[in-house]
Formats: sequence, structure tokens, C-alpha cells
Amino acid sequence: MSRNQKMQRFIRHYQDATGEREIDMRKVANFAKSMGWDMPKPKSEIDLLAKQFADAARVETEYDSETGHPYRVYHAVPVSGQLNLFHYVNIEDATRNQMLKSCVNRREQMVSEGLQLSFDMEHWSKLNPEVDPIDLPMDLSLDVEIRKASYDDDQDKAA
Repeated sequence: MSRNQKMQRFIRHYQDATGEREIDMRKVANFAKSMGWDMPKPKSEIDLLAKQFADAARVETEYDSETGHPYRVYHAVPVSGQLNLFHYVNIEDATRNQMLKSCVNRREQMVSEGLQLSFDMEHWSKLNPEVDPIDLPMDLSLDVEIRKASYDDDQDKAA
């Protein structure tokens, strides 16, 4: 049984033991620790600091001088042949190939989220046939355009 499977089983045990249905994972972790669960080894100081730098880079935004729209400054570019390893590139310095890799990776994340969301909605709706099913459109193009227009309107009001 994988570590994830053991953890998933323990979450169900926690729910059975406590009766809680909204789960605070910190409470689950404390409960597991109190029952002798093997605690993970902390990452090195360098690993922790590198993650903090990556988190900071991921959220840095600047604004386009012509449109006023925000853009992400640093983009994660998957390292060829390495799972879950990324280098970051400033958008001002990115080659087309680097930017394409970064954008494709982010789009794939969106597709994966959309796929799982569709499975989740399908399953919930099957469990609750007495109420209207949850069915959200997966084409986000219109939503993006509405947000863009709304962003422009909000910026005009702020000026």
C-alpha cells in the first residue's frame, strides 16, 4: 500500500473516530502524531528557502505599460527529462520556446483540474438524483473575456 493510500485510510479513520465531516488536516496530523505516526523529516534549510523563493517568484506581477493589465514576471519552465523540476525565467528574457513550455504546462494543469471537476460533478449528481445536477461549462473562453472586460472597467473607475 502506498503512503498516499495509508494516509487516505487514516483520514477515514480520523473521521470515524471523531465524527467530523469537515476535516482540518492540522487536526488529522496531530491525531496521527498522537497515535505514533512516523513524522516526516524536515527539508533542508536550502530546500525550504528555495521553495520560498519559488513561491515569491510565482506571485510577482507587473503591469503592461500600454494595456495596464497585470502579467506574471517569472514563469516556471519544466526542465527536460526531469519530473517536477522547474527553472524560472523572467518574461522579459524568455525565449518563445521557454514561454511556450511554461504556458503549455499551465494549460495542462487547467485541463487536469477541469477533468477532475467534471468527474466530481458527475459523481455528486449521481449520488443526489433528487436535485438538479451540477453541470458547469468547461469552455472558459467567455469567462476569461468577461473578466478581462471587467478588469478594464475596474481600472477605468479607479482612474
